[in-house]
Amino acid sequence: MTDEIDFEDFLGRRTLIVGDVGTGKTRLLSYFLDYLIEERGCEREVTLIEMAPAYKGIGAPVESYTKNVWKVRYLKPAKIFPPRMLGRDSEEVLRYAEQNRVELEPLLLKFERDPTKILLINDLTIFLHAGDPEKIIKIIDLCETFAATAYEGERLRPDKGSGITQREERALTVIKEHVDKVIYLVKPLK
Repeated sequence: MTDEIDFEDFLGRRTLIVGDVGTGKTRLLSYFLDYLIEERGCEREVTLIEMAPAYKGIGAPVESYTKNVWKVRYLKPAKIFPPRMLGRDSEEVLRYAEQNRVELEPLLLKFERDPTKILLINDLTIFLHAGDPEKIIKIIDLCETFAATAYEGERLRPDKGSGITQREERALTVIKEHVDKVIYLVKPLK
């Protein structure tokens, strides 16, 4: 799969990598980070905002794929919850989604106050469960190169009646309208 992708095409563009659980979204983003550091020497120009929860094979932080996260500005919250997995009912799912929003908004604000040329976000759909997609668009507009992963699939569709799945889908549609390219991953990346 990575043989088919020319990371040079990501530069100066807005790219969204979407797919279901386990399709390799984070792995592809980590390969792009490796390219930026090892091939382009862009360490000082990159911010990575980590939004992925690490929970029983659902979501993985970029740091689990590459040590290059420690060479860039790596913004990571203290704790992120997978709302649909942990919430026992709709109220709990919404509470976890709101806790995530509260944890992540300061990271977006930090980037807004001090942007870099390149912005990477891992699992931006976690923010979209309760956060305003316009806040993501605002920071996308501050950088020259943007690449992010986002969940889109069936495996996590059940949301215990909380409505976050529909909210996530609507918000992701808004984000897609503000990117240059959407890469759909359908089978696991090797």
